Amino acid sequence: MSDPKDLTQRLKKVRLLLCDVDGILTDGTVLVSDGHEIKQFHVMDGIGVRMAREAGLQVGWFSARPSSATTKRAHELKVDFLYQDKGSKVEAIEKILKETGCTWAEVCYMGDDIVDLGALKRAGVAACVPDGMEDAKRISHYVTRLAGGYGAVREVIELILKAQGKWDAFVQHYSA
Repeated sequence: MSDPKDLTQRLKKVRLLLCDVDGILTDGTVLVSDGHEIKQFHVMDGIGVRMAREAGLQVGWFSARPSSATTKRAHELKVDFLYQDKGSKVEAIEKILKETGCTWAEVCYMGDDIVDLGALKRAGVAACVPDGMEDAKRISHYVTRLAGGYGAVREVIELILKAQGKWDAFVQHYSA
């Protein structure tokens, strides 16, 4: 993990918040019954995604496992980029970087498993959840206190917004 001053400097540069889905935005549980899939997303993460977008960040979600539940939630939150296929997450992110004009240094990537290692290794800010695989935690700049599916994404969004001097405006707005 980075020292706090280094982490703050990295967070100030973030323009893209990119997340793995299962294990980061959810607790990793997938319930399947008669062809219907159910996933649980935390409302605080949803509010955080809305705040991130309102603050000018672009948000993208990545999953190697296509899911109608993920698609529905991404559309509800107006997520900018949604990739759900077994292809390389690094290649998908490279396409987003070309489209947005951003660099890897401006990416905060949240991942927890082996399929996320390439993106975590390249991201300006790499974040993992406490129950992520050891290799992912080892290369991350930040390991959240909260678990995936229980507000971990919101935790990272708050760090970004605070580092960028944008958090207080949200507090003032919602305190009025």
